[in-house]
Amino acid sequence: MDSLPLLSILILVLLSFELFLPPTAFGSRSAEEEDFTEELLLKPLPDRKVLAHFHFESRAPPSNSHGSHHHLFPKAISQLVRKFRIKEMEISFTQGRWNYELWGGFDPLSTRNAKPPGVELWAVFDVPQSQVDASWKNLTHTLSGLFCASINFLESSTTYSAPQWSFRPSSGNLRYGTLPREAVCTENLTPWLKLLPCRDKAGLSTLMDRPSIYRGFYHSQRLHLATFESGLEGLDSGIILEQTLTVVLQPNHQKSSKIYSHEKLMQPSWYLSSILGRKVNERCVLATSSNVYLQLESSLAAELKNVQKENGISGSHGVESEGFWNNPSFELSVKPHRVFKEVRNMHSKDSYVLYEFKVDKDFDVEPFDLGFTWKRPVLWSCQQAPLHATRFLMGSGNERGAIAISLISTELNEGLLGSNIVDDQCRFQVNIFQVVPWYIKVYYHTLLVFVDQQPMAPADVLEKIHVSPSKDKVSPGVMEIILRLPCSMKSSALTLEFDKGFLHVDEYPPDANQGFDIPSAVISFPNYHASLVFLEEGSSSDSPLLSKFMEKSPVVSYTEVLLVPLATPDFSMPYNVITITCTIFALYFGSLLNVLRRRVGEEERFLKSKAADKAGRITLLSKISAKLKGRSYGLKQQPEHTASSSFINSKLLFKVILVAGIAVGWQYFSG
Repeated sequence: MDSLPLLSILILVLLSFELFLPPTAFGSRSAEEEDFTEELLLKPLPDRKVLAHFHFESRAPPSNSHGSHHHLFPKAISQLVRKFRIKEMEISFTQGRWNYELWGGFDPLSTRNAKPPGVELWAVFDVPQSQVDASWKNLTHTLSGLFCASINFLESSTTYSAPQWSFRPSSGNLRYGTLPREAVCTENLTPWLKLLPCRDKAGLSTLMDRPSIYRGFYHSQRLHLATFESGLEGLDSGIILEQTLTVVLQPNHQKSSKIYSHEKLMQPSWYLSSILGRKVNERCVLATSSNVYLQLESSLAAELKNVQKENGISGSHGVESEGFWNNPSFELSVKPHRVFKEVRNMHSKDSYVLYEFKVDKDFDVEPFDLGFTWKRPVLWSCQQAPLHATRFLMGSGNERGAIAISLISTELNEGLLGSNIVDDQCRFQVNIFQVVPWYIKVYYHTLLVFVDQQPMAPADVLEKIHVSPSKDKVSPGVMEIILRLPCSMKSSALTLEFDKGFLHVDEYPPDANQGFDIPSAVISFPNYHASLVFLEEGSSSDSPLLSKFMEKSPVVSYTEVLLVPLATPDFSMPYNVITITCTIFALYFGSLLNVLRRRVGEEERFLKSKAADKAGRITLLSKISAKLKGRSYGLKQQPEHTASSSFINSKLLFKVILVAGIAVGWQYFSG
């Protein structure tokens, strides 16, 4: 009996001792805690615009809870990953098209976050090959309800494809689909914000003012998740959720319209509150770090250094030094906490400059509102991809046509390969991935390749090709090509001929006369990798955004969405036929039923009562007149009633004959 109280006391002591131990003390708890970080990158663009890139990362470590409970990580995403066994997934909602010539195409930001218009979804599943399509269909329906979009249209086999090797390295369990015409609005952004621990109530997410975002030139919200294993038995895989929002905005430049010499126009000055409509009033207490970065392009940093040399300013007060806010080109309203300088690489002669601002340290005095004021005009350009890719249609009419992809060499490619141009064996690789709907019947044997406007044999430039022809109403056509182009080329072009198919009347969309969309083609350059490496220690470990910048990823570009006009029937003709037919039938059956249902006796009584009223009035006047004349008055109305009865019978007989004649004529002409 005495051992029971001692045992209960011992259990209570062990439980209280466990509460005060670190999480690593017991195997039932995860070795790491859930983590959430928020960051914002601002970047001035050469065409008088500003790029704002929000980056939120949530991390759920491996655990044995099987996704039943989370502190910071969204439970909906955890259940999604575990139910459909997703290894990696990315979905993006984009409005507008990324301008590769003016906004850059070689840095990690444009390579990862420049997406095609509409919705793009791809996923890699950890299931047997026979279950991949079923998992994809269930995933599209779940995402459609989660993000309030028409993603469920991707469940049809005519809208998605299975890339083999050109899109991304995969094991065959990859599915890819796009909806180019999907409209993006605030209904898609609201559920995206609900996945954040603080939503849009605190932290950097409060800057996402809906009118400011959707009046921009380009905005793309992206969600990327990946799983990782812990290496221990009994633990579920961990999940890394990355949410980004990229917006290109035009600052208010009412005070910056002065034109200087050499036709240089002053860049517009801006504040966070002026371009995004809000300030950061409080930090998200659940976030491990809240940082704002200001990035200067390498060519812009080089131009600012030249301006400082012209004004006699030494290098100790340059843009990457402590006294940079006193330079003659621009001025910042908030002093940064750290300045990062990129390590020079082979792709550029100059270096990027990055200013870091700790948002959680600036609320003691006033809300955080970073301002960038230009003092003099500066011209610069962003670093482009090795080849500038465009796509267009050739031909006319509603029967045949051709798709052309043009690749034009840029200054980057010429600068990198200039020393090897004299060597005829110098080649660089270009991968092309293109999906064409089934009603565009592409003839892949008509592929023609031109290099510097000269026709080339496909065997001379094609290293590898994979073609999956389309099947009517079953699957789209897929083309994957690996090109080996000469280093000395200035331009290249590919053409493919196609026929336009015919759709059933039920398969046409409501806006069929607008045309049908061909999704963007994906152009990748495996020999070129976009990455930014900074000298400062701890820069990547403290910031998930900077660690993403350090990862090497192939340069990727998306082409335009093509609008193909197909033979469209006149949808007004069925409407007109139905309208006329219904009108004639209504007149015919309405008149017939009116005659057949009306009773002769009721009409006779109605006419009798009407004649009696009229006769009554005449009788009264006759009596008054006879009395005044001293005569007697006698009523004789029987002949009138007889005449009215014969008139009614003849009128009814005429109506019946008329309706019968109309019916016989209708049957004769319609038969």
